[in-house]
Amino acid sequence: MDAFPAYFPLSGKKVVIAGSGEAAEAKARLFEGSPARVVRLEGPPATNPHAYIGARLAFIASGDEQFLEQALKAARSAGALVNVPDRPDLCDFTTPAVIDRGGVVAAVGTGGASPMLATLLRGDIEARVPEGAGRVAALFQKFQQQVREALPEPHRRRTFLREALLSPAAEAAAAGDMDKAARLFLEALAKGPAGLGRVVFVDGRGPADLLTLRAARALAAADVLAPDAAVDADVMALARRDTERLAPAEADSERLAALAAEGRRVVRIVTGEPGAEELERLAAAGVTVERAPVAEAR
Repeated sequence: MDAFPAYFPLSGKKVVIAGSGEAAEAKARLFEGSPARVVRLEGPPATNPHAYIGARLAFIASGDEQFLEQALKAARSAGALVNVPDRPDLCDFTTPAVIDRGGVVAAVGTGGASPMLATLLRGDIEARVPEGAGRVAALFQKFQQQVREALPEPHRRRTFLREALLSPAAEAAAAGDMDKAARLFLEALAKGPAGLGRVVFVDGRGPADLLTLRAARALAAADVLAPDAAVDADVMALARRDTERLAPAEADSERLAALAAEGRRVVRIVTGEPGAEELERLAAAGVTVERAPVAEAR
């Protein structure tokens, strides 16, 4: 990972756009409809450090090198992070191609190396993000604290949220009926998560592009990873980095069964076919076992 992606909350925050021309207008359009306070600067005021005080982000767009240098110095002296369009060498951060669904924002960045590639990829991703996704996110945000209080155990909370994403509450939110969505969400929260723990076997020999969508989703949703020693690094990269991981010596059948009994989703990443003895022991312990095959024969 050459650059770390991060999201800056914009509500009530100051964003400065210095300079003029199409590049400056393009940056201004990024913030249309956002809760940020956008300040436009041109000419001498853009070279005054006081103009940038309190700014979280600053965009400086100009073909005048002297103006760029002075405005850049002024913005940084006030503590703002700076972006200069088409000049990655002068940037503290680069702007990605953005998919905006309100509460759901996705971004594709190339570190300034190829904005056209980022735009192309954005189009592919945008087609997969439904218009109602932002309303679903707003529903989850509204009840975030109540979910934490009702389900303090992280794995039970994740199980509930996974179920809620595919529930009638989420469907109602996506359709725009937020009152119905709220009622259904709270009813589901009162019942708690219905899902039981399980162990999912994923073939981790690689390459990662041979994994099925089912396997990729299992990796992304895992509460615990139990990989063999020689699992392909690209397969492991599909899992969340904060997922609990067991060393191979710890991933015996008894441990996996105990985790599943707690309601956790365990992904057992193997480098070959699952061992018959391991499957038998898990079955004998009453554990639900799934297998996520690769997309094509090896």
